[in-house]
Amino acid sequence: MNEILTKIQESFAAFSVDAALQCEKGNKAAGTRARKASLDIEKLMKEFRKISLEESKK
Repeated sequence: MNEILTKIQESFAAFSVDAALQCEKGNKAAGTRARKASLDIEKLMKEFRKISLEESKK
C-alpha cells in the first residue's frame, strides 16, 4: 500500500508542476503532460481503492 501512495504522490507532483506551467506561461506541451499525469493519477486512485477495500476486509 505504501508503494501505491508513493506513486500517487509522485504523479501528483508532476501534474502540479506541469499544470502550473500551462496556467502561468501558456506552455502547451506542459498541458499535454498534465493531462497525461491526470490519467495516471486516475488509474492509481482506482488501484488504491481496490487495495484499500481488500485491506479493510481483513
